[in-house]
Amino acid sequence: MKQYDLIVVGTGSGGSVAATKCRQAGWKVAIIDELPYGGTCALRGCDPKKVLVGVAELIDWSRRMDGHGFSGDFSIDWATLLEFKRSFTIPVPEKREQGLKRRGIDTFFGKATFVSESMIQVGDVILEGKHILLATGAKPMQLGIKGEELLLHSDHFLEIEDLPKRIAFVGGGYISFEFAHIAARAGSEVHIFHKGESPLGQFDSDLVDLLVKASEEIGVNVHLDTKVAEIERSDNEFNIRTIRADQEERWTTDLIVHGAGREPALDMELERGSVGWGSEGVIVNEYLQSVTNPRVYAAGDVAATMSLPLTPMASRESHLVASNLLKGNHKKLEEIVTPTIVFTIPKLARVGMSELEAKASGRNVTINYKETTDWYTYKRTNEKVAAFKVIIDEEEDVILGAHVIGSGADELINVLAMAIRFKLSVKEVKRMVFAYPTSSSDIAYML
Repeated sequence: MKQYDLIVVGTGSGGSVAATKCRQAGWKVAIIDELPYGGTCALRGCDPKKVLVGVAELIDWSRRMDGHGFSGDFSIDWATLLEFKRSFTIPVPEKREQGLKRRGIDTFFGKATFVSESMIQVGDVILEGKHILLATGAKPMQLGIKGEELLLHSDHFLEIEDLPKRIAFVGGGYISFEFAHIAARAGSEVHIFHKGESPLGQFDSDLVDLLVKASEEIGVNVHLDTKVAEIERSDNEFNIRTIRADQEERWTTDLIVHGAGREPALDMELERGSVGWGSEGVIVNEYLQSVTNPRVYAAGDVAATMSLPLTPMASRESHLVASNLLKGNHKKLEEIVTPTIVFTIPKLARVGMSELEAKASGRNVTINYKETTDWYTYKRTNEKVAAFKVIIDEEEDVILGAHVIGSGADELINVLAMAIRFKLSVKEVKRMVFAYPTSSSDIAYML
């Protein structure tokens, strides 16, 4: 048995930050992961995905500008793109492990399970900790579909050597739409099956409608109100049975991908550790401490909090846990303005209140909504989809929420998030002089 001041399970942003800070304070720290060190974002999520998106954007840009001063027929070379993507991911595990070791943190590989309230087993070794931090992230949720074991998960999609001609996605979330836009521009026939009336439920419905239309125009077939009932393998193909309006349909594809949401990765024998959990993750108090086992804390996607399941929030929560461990519980988790983006082409972004939330709040609100393809910012690159919806509190003169679709949505949403976070008045934001011509220089007109 090895004894530690802190045992961390998970080497992504939610775990490594706290591990490092506590070690720097002189604590004896161990860290465990059953997957390669580095976490989802760096290895199987945000970072490698954005590399693929970058090339798909070039394809989109070249097609939009064909006949407008540009000519040529470009295509995605999947093999070399994958090689480029791996140049970012392959070095991560060794760098992360060596970095932790240099700081004096003991590293362990394998599945971590609770033996008792203070003990974790990994392989044949038992570790005892005064404190334990769970930061194991999320995994694809169980869907209850017959044959769902045949679904390819997003991390495997990022490693496909040869992109097949036909790809189907189950669920209309971030993963499905982002990968669908990459695959369609790489030449695949793509279908998304979503059981609800509208996909991407966290985002503004008017802008989602524009994205669905744009998706269909590039060859992504979006099937709404369509439930996947069964998946079967037939030689090198997959047969899909769907139900829509009580009508059964059958489809054939070369690959079928899970894109219907994720859930906390908590297969750790939590009951042995007296750690309470639910569908949203480990049940924690405002200090991110387990309400049933005070030794245990949780951060990131694995903690049941109001935070969005995003990398910056996992890192923020890990900082908070470290502070509470080192100084005693004194920092509470606060709800913070957090922008989120779907990296389709065009991008879709949101921050703050939705239109429905704002109207339900009883405030005196103004909704500014406009499609902006005729604005210079988007007309100069011949964009077919661009729009915004900004929600303003008339009495307090502040922005309550912002929703943007277009090539500059990712940077625009960051500026608008800052305005919301610090309660800048609309008058002050409009007086800001931005570099011109940039997408940010449009903000005054959006307000």
